[in-house]
Amino acid sequence: MTMNPFEFRTVPAMEVAWGGAQRLGEILKARFAAENVLLVTDAGLVKAGLIAPIAQNMKAAGLTVTIFDKVVADPPEHVVQACVEDARKAGTDIVVGLGGGSSLDIAKLVAILLKSDQPLSEMYGIGNVKGGRLPMVLVPTTAGTGSEVTNISIITTGETTKMGVVSPQLYADYVLLDAETTVGLPQIHTAATGIDAMVHAIEAYTSQHKKNPLSDALAREALRLLGANLIAVCKDGTNRAAREGMLLGATLAGQAFANSPVAAVHALAYPLGGHYHIPHGLSNALMLGPVLRYNAKAAAPLYAELADVLGVPGTGDAATRSTAFVAHMEKLMDESGAPRRLRDVGVTDNSLAMLAADAMKQTRLLVNNPVEVSEEDALALYREAY
Repeated sequence: MTMNPFEFRTVPAMEVAWGGAQRLGEILKARFAAENVLLVTDAGLVKAGLIAPIAQNMKAAGLTVTIFDKVVADPPEHVVQACVEDARKAGTDIVVGLGGGSSLDIAKLVAILLKSDQPLSEMYGIGNVKGGRLPMVLVPTTAGTGSEVTNISIITTGETTKMGVVSPQLYADYVLLDAETTVGLPQIHTAATGIDAMVHAIEAYTSQHKKNPLSDALAREALRLLGANLIAVCKDGTNRAAREGMLLGATLAGQAFANSPVAAVHALAYPLGGHYHIPHGLSNALMLGPVLRYNAKAAAPLYAELADVLGVPGTGDAATRSTAFVAHMEKLMDESGAPRRLRDVGVTDNSLAMLAADAMKQTRLLVNNPVEVSEEDALALYREAY
């Protein structure tokens, strides 16, 4: 069988080191000529005491540090602008994103906006970023979005709509995976972000247009690591081996979907974030079961392969194994302790039609789905998840 042509991109350097964040000052000094660090994070991590020692280490290494901690979930455009203003005043020459996906997404855009005159409004979509950017380092504190290795940044525009900037400039120069920074993550967030990462691996593996042998290899290994560690880490957040397995798995899934993009689970999850502020990982978890069952008519052979990756017991033809895979994913989600129905997280029955109409705006994602999704299909999927 001949191979379809494909392109694969990722970050140039990635380091995995337990406790590495405590040495971030030395790492930056050794790798970059920059002096003036903007540290992009959120108030929760500052309050948890995670940020102070890291900032202290940077200062001890001779760096000037400005902390921006106003990042919120589903960050709106004004947070990006506020961060750019703080950074300009401080004379920032390197951007470090340290936190969950939202902090990393903001850091990526700010690194570009500090270097470019192009307005943010012109960057949305695929390949629309024109200029360069400042040096950029990303340190994830959740095993979830994979944002540290993607070329994507998601921002809430207007009241409720989420838009993506997708461009090669958003790949970081250096990524540090320090699973120690994820130890304090509460169980509900551990569950939701872990399932989010599994969704990335599954959707990359079944993506319609850009699926390729390299993204497949990463997606399989990501799913293996995540599936093997999710329940252990939800039961005991201090389990070092499980935390390390989850973080590496989430990053590998990020590398996979940056090259073989996600699809309908994400397209249906975004309106839930926009209208109800349900955290991104949780909204993915809520939509996963219905979308997997819906896609099985086309994706069953691939789901059967993923059943083997997860070590799902049993044998049978592709349809049988695919059904077993979906059942196994639902069992994992049940055991993780994440909420399982839209009604459990405050979504009202009368808003489902509006959500379905909104999901149709996510054309960037829907084109990647193995089965076409119409507005009435989307409504049926929301009903099933309700």
